[in-house]
Amino acid sequence: MSTNENPGKGRILALDLGKKRIGLALSDPLGLTAQGLPTLQRVNIRTDLAELDRLATEYDVRLILLGLPLHMSGDEGRQAQNAREFGERLAEWTGREVRLWDERLTTVEAQRVLKSSGISTAKRAKAVDQLSAQILLDSFLNLETLD
Repeated sequence: MSTNENPGKGRILALDLGKKRIGLALSDPLGLTAQGLPTLQRVNIRTDLAELDRLATEYDVRLILLGLPLHMSGDEGRQAQNAREFGERLAEWTGREVRLWDERLTTVEAQRVLKSSGISTAKRAKAVDQLSAQILLDSFLNLETLD
């Protein structure tokens, strides 16, 4: 697993890892835009890894971007350690590079965007994970474009 190298061009799959769901977003093949994918309902670790591997294969993904939930101070808590462990298992399972990416405030931003769009509370709950993954991927792609 890496954190800083330039990955080049190709599709990137972004994950917003939660206890019950995994928000998903996918870049275009040139790595310029991000589009949300349907949220994955978590079942168990093996089923989750198998489904993510299937998606990575289906979309010919060469990099998986995994949100790293840091505290506002930048410190890592239990959720960040869980994400690191999940990322290591995902890299082993898929044989693909998994890169951790700071996801601070992505969920807050996703909730703000959905609320300002006038989407009902019930629908926001279903869409927030997907939009969080899309915001995570957008932040990565925007920074990568500057390199």
